[in-house]
This record gives sequence, structure tokens and C-alpha cells, in this order.
Amino acid sequence: MEDAYIIHGGKPLIGEVRLSGAKNSALKVIIASLLFDTPVTIQNVPHIGDINDLLTLINSLGGKARFTAQNQVMVDGSSIKKDTIAFLYASKIRVSFMLFAPLLYRLGKGNIPNPGGCRIGSRPIDRHIECMRALNIHVSYSESDGYYRASLEKTRIQGGTLRFKKSSHTGTEFALMLSCCAEGETVIENICLEPEIDDLVLFLTQAGAHIQKKDKTLIVQGVKKLSTDSPYYISPDRNEAVTFALFAVATKGSLIVHDINAINIQTFIDVLKKAGGGVEHESSALRFYYNRQLSATDVTTGVHPRFMTDWQAPWAVLMTQAEGDSTLHETVFENRFSYVEELRKLGAHIDYFSPLVHNPNDIYQFNISKNGAQKHQAIRIHGKTLLHNGVLQVSDLRAGASMLLAASIAEGESIIRGASVIDRGYESIDKKLQSVGALIKKV
Repeated sequence: MEDAYIIHGGKPLIGEVRLSGAKNSALKVIIASLLFDTPVTIQNVPHIGDINDLLTLINSLGGKARFTAQNQVMVDGSSIKKDTIAFLYASKIRVSFMLFAPLLYRLGKGNIPNPGGCRIGSRPIDRHIECMRALNIHVSYSESDGYYRASLEKTRIQGGTLRFKKSSHTGTEFALMLSCCAEGETVIENICLEPEIDDLVLFLTQAGAHIQKKDKTLIVQGVKKLSTDSPYYISPDRNEAVTFALFAVATKGSLIVHDINAINIQTFIDVLKKAGGGVEHESSALRFYYNRQLSATDVTTGVHPRFMTDWQAPWAVLMTQAEGDSTLHETVFENRFSYVEELRKLGAHIDYFSPLVHNPNDIYQFNISKNGAQKHQAIRIHGKTLLHNGVLQVSDLRAGASMLLAASIAEGESIIRGASVIDRGYESIDKKLQSVGALIKKV
């Protein structure tokens, strides 16, 4: 057996955890670094699979990107000469499509195939295409080879106005990268408000970009170059913070999570307290602990500051331990319940249901098909359930975290196959869990 985690569950987790840098910030900051006229040093970068894949991709284009210390990366895009990303690299990582920004900036053209990443929905890139076309970039797609091709009509990207019909996290970040070095002013409307976007804005601003934020609008005055001689520090990962908070409460333990800004996970904290979980502020840390018998909740995911889609899979595991029936309504992706069948193998009682939605185009962030929203955009979790051990298969990153959590609750030995999928987004999660008492090993 290989690429698996073996867990002996049923033990409360107690101790302290320090968070790694935010995956969703680090990936975008690394790509944005390729716009700079100077090499860039980035600190607190998580040493995870997705980052390694991105660095390999950059090097394949002729750029320079590598870890110079455990959590420090150096990026230099000045030597990029290739304008085409191979299928091998694009298939591994979703953010490959965002490399259109530095390719257009440096070479005036780029060829990128359909991106890969976790299969949690169709994750349409039409909003990214709209970004480019709004800035006078010519974009075409060839069904014969699966490549998107983009080129500039002038020597520089041209400023313009674009408005997202539906807020897009990566769309907002992509528009920022395109516009910060464009000629003239760019207005980006109906943006997402995630903290990781603020991270990217700060990074670009410190390098000379002119960016103003007004409510849900960004106004960007293009500059000719970006440069820096100071390292940039990636903020801690709020998704990792939530994951460990749920490990603490679900195992009836207590974990102090360091370096997390409570504001960035306030919605989660509010729902956790409502369910009966314990939360205490301790200087720059938060302590999460089992407080009392958990109560059922009804949760709907959404864009920040609502309950994040990345939190719903491990939350479903927690709700298997709550009294009564809980519901989870997913509105961001149309295929994020792949973990349900795996949790059923451990004895979880979870049913799909179709929520009554009068205005699906307004509620759902994904594109609605002609037949309407997917039939199963919600689940009902029947608690309280005694979970038992089993053998599970990871389908995507956050689903993998939920399986680790479920196995930690269950009595006996469980095997989670697909450890490398979890390692794409969690740095040394087995070692961190071991440090707080978990009986886990990687094989």
C-alpha cells in the first residue's frame, strides 16, 4: 500500500498548532511575481503539492522559481521565453490559466489548455475569458487541441471596464494581474471580497501598482513596471485554521491555533458557537474546544463573508456528531458532495435533497444549465451517529480533510487512500496531527 494515511481514531486531540501560509494566497502571489522586473522573495509559502507543481510549471516556461528555504520561494519571470503551457502541467493545477497574465505581459501572447485541479464542479473559465476580452485581448479556443490562445492587439494590455455577472474569486485576482500593468485605467466591478484578494492587492501595491478599492469595485491605474527589493510574507491559511478547529471539537479535544485573524473566519466562529463548540481568544491565537453536546445547524455556503465552500465538507463530519438533523446547501460549486458516499462507509446517515430555490441564477455562483440547477445541491445529515472505521478514497482536497476528520472520530483503524491529494493543500498535516496526539502515519 502507498499514498495513504492510516489513522487510529477515537482519541481527543489536545495541544497547539501553528498555521502554514495560505495556499490560495501563495499561488496567486507567485504568479503575480512573474510580472515583476526584479526577482521576488516570498516567505511563509506552504511546502505543498500545488506549490511544487506551480514552480515546476514556471521553470518549464523558462522562468526561475524554487524554494530557497523550507518556506521561502524565489521567483524571477524575466527569463520566460516559452508561450505555451504543456498539457502535463496544466492538468495538475487549476491556477495554470492565470499564467496568461504574465505571458501576455512579457511575450504578448500565450497558449494554455483547459486547466486541471480538483474536480468539484465545472469551474467555468468564461469569467476569465470575459476579463481578457474587456481589456482588448484577442482570445480563441480550438476544440481540436483543447487550447485557449490569447494575444494582444497592441504592445500593451489596454485598460477598460469589466463587471462580473457573478462574483469570481480567481476572476477578480486574474483581472488584477492583467490590469496592474495595463495602459490606462481599469475598473473591475462586482469583485469578490476574500482576504486572499486583499493579500494580492497589498503585494502588488507594495511593488508600485496603483489600486483603489471602493466597496465591491477595484480601480486600477496601470503602471509600466513592478519591482521590489523586500520579501513578501504570505498570511496564515484560514482554511487550515477551520480544519484544526473542527478536529478539536469533533474529537472532544482542545486545540490552540496560532496566528489566525478571527475576522477572516468570523462566520465560521459564529456557526460553531451556535452549534455548541467552544471558542476563546488568546492573544494572537484562538482556542477551539469541545464545550457541550453539539446541536444541529442549517448552513448555506457562499462567497466571503458567508460560510465558505471549503469548510462544508469537514463541517458535515462535525454534524454527524450533533443531535438532530442538519442541512448543508452548497451554492458555490455544483459537485462538492463527493465525500458523502465515503462518509456513509463509516456509518454516517446522509441524504441528498433538492432545496426550494426561487431564483437559482441569483443564488448559485456557478452557471445554471438550461435544465436549471443540479438536483442535489444540498444534503441532510442525521445525527447523532457513532462512526466506525473503514477504508476511504479521497476525491478532492477538502473532501480529503473531512475523511481525516471522520477517521479521527471513529473507533479503530481507518485507511484513507489518496494522501497526495490532501498534501496538495495541507503542509505536513500528519506531523501536525501527531504533535497534538493523533495516531496517524503516512504510507
